[in-house]
Amino acid sequence: MTKSTLRVLIVDDVAAVRSYLKQILVSLGVPDILEAADGAEAASLYDRLQPQLVFLDIQLPDINGKELLRQFKSINKSSHIVMVSAFSSVENLRDSIAAGANAFVVKPFSVKRISHLVQPYLN
Repeated sequence: MTKSTLRVLIVDDVAAVRSYLKQILVSLGVPDILEAADGAEAASLYDRLQPQLVFLDIQLPDINGKELLRQFKSINKSSHIVMVSAFSSVENLRDSIAAGANAFVVKPFSVKRISHLVQPYLN
């Protein structure tokens, strides 16, 4: 996958979090960034546009992000999904990795952490 084909989906119910993450991704040169505020919107975008990289909040208003992770992985096993949560419990981490998450990020996250996760997809 080249930089010009990388499509990223940000799923978070907090607009400020989506905006901050989008700013980071834009600064890294990600060309195609999608946003969803809830699980239903995320599932629709994921299904139609098949992003290669997803930042997925665990706490969503309509569905648990871990359930959405399982749905996404059943559609496309090779998509890379980074779980995002303000709650860094061992249970959240373990459940996310067991369900197929590629990484786990705790809010508030740093530009350096996001850059470290995205860089391999940009080279």
